[in-house]
Amino acid sequence: MNARYATLDRRKLLTGGSAMAAAFSIAGGRARAADTDVVVIGAGAAGIAAARAVKAAGRSVTVLEARGRVGGRAYTDASLGPSYDAGAMFIHWAERNPWVGLARELGVETAPEPMGGGFRVFADGRPMPDADRRRRRDAFRQIDRRLETVDIGSRDLSIAELLGDLGPDMAPVATSGLLLSIGEESSRISARDYQRLWSGDDLVVPSGYGNLVARSAAGLDIRLNEPVEAIDWSGSGVTVTSRSGTLKARICILTVPVGVLKAETIRFTPALPAATRDALAGLHMGALTKIALKVEGDRFGITPGASFLESGKPEGMINFDMYPDGKDLVIGYCGGDFARQLSQAGPDEAKAHATELLATMIGSEFRKTVKAVSFPAWWTDPFARGAYSVCDPGHDAARDALAQPIGGRLLIAGEATAGGGAMTVGGATLAGRAAATTLARLKV
Repeated sequence: MNARYATLDRRKLLTGGSAMAAAFSIAGGRARAADTDVVVIGAGAAGIAAARAVKAAGRSVTVLEARGRVGGRAYTDASLGPSYDAGAMFIHWAERNPWVGLARELGVETAPEPMGGGFRVFADGRPMPDADRRRRRDAFRQIDRRLETVDIGSRDLSIAELLGDLGPDMAPVATSGLLLSIGEESSRISARDYQRLWSGDDLVVPSGYGNLVARSAAGLDIRLNEPVEAIDWSGSGVTVTSRSGTLKARICILTVPVGVLKAETIRFTPALPAATRDALAGLHMGALTKIALKVEGDRFGITPGASFLESGKPEGMINFDMYPDGKDLVIGYCGGDFARQLSQAGPDEAKAHATELLATMIGSEFRKTVKAVSFPAWWTDPFARGAYSVCDPGHDAARDALAQPIGGRLLIAGEATAGGGAMTVGGATLAGRAAATTLARLKV
């Protein structure tokens, strides 16, 4: 579910645009002994956007990417044959999302979100009684109204606190929907941060959102399989150490996920300043997760695109997209601690759980149709360590604080610093552009 309105208008900062070239010319000439003007760490949406902006301004830029591919958490997975977006899927708030224009420039089709093939709700694999379904529907309406209209006041609350007075029966139902939208338990989500998220129409990319993001990286100097081990910003520039050696640059844009920064797999010299560390302490990674099953044979009369929601218990909540776009796939979505447990258990356990639950919903013959699983669990991925950033209750200023320049030579950017665009590929892209603009104006 999405908040319907947003505070914090960051559009002027985030769009970059025609001022970019002028900003770079103000910053002065290339520093001596630098291998490149700008080093960007991470070739996800933010890193690609930042590098494109720097290159468009006529300066040299090198991107170091830990994975063997570009796109980061925007990833179209074709390992099962039919492809699906294992990470980001929707071009959210399409009215202002830069990927609408980028897709047009690249000749890639976008389309409205599919209407689907019906919606069924289950409890422990059995159809949920109508009375319980109505209660759930009423609860979801109340959470929307509450989050849209309540003035939180001076103290930032968790969403669980904000909805606590709905009662012991209604509140857990109302907040459970956040497991499939934010990927986190409601007690760990800042209500104020949630209220500021931008909303609007959603589009999809039939050929794959991840594929679109990867195409946008064409022409950039991107070095794959180069996990960064250390960043030294003690001198007049930065020195980045990766698997193949060191790279010197005037300035650095760091676009790795919050989960990676918090894991401290990158060593900083000197250590990151206290304000940056405090900002990181106020953010963590949600665990929205997808389990894709390759299926063949009988479809049991199920309309392609139908949704089967298992909602008997919040700790086991999972939604199945049945045969999306007519493909031989069933894709399960889950979040929060349940998704973390499945991720740590691994693909075989995830496959077994999804298969048995669907066999209860559909019939035992469903088991015979399951041929393989794809489970790119972001929570256990060392280069992501989660799906996207979530702001802790009481730390709603953390995103802005994390975006502040460090020592005139280093800037952290990504979906975590995108304000109302947080948790989206579009927000990461705008934040990458903003970082390029900000660093370009620093006279270093």
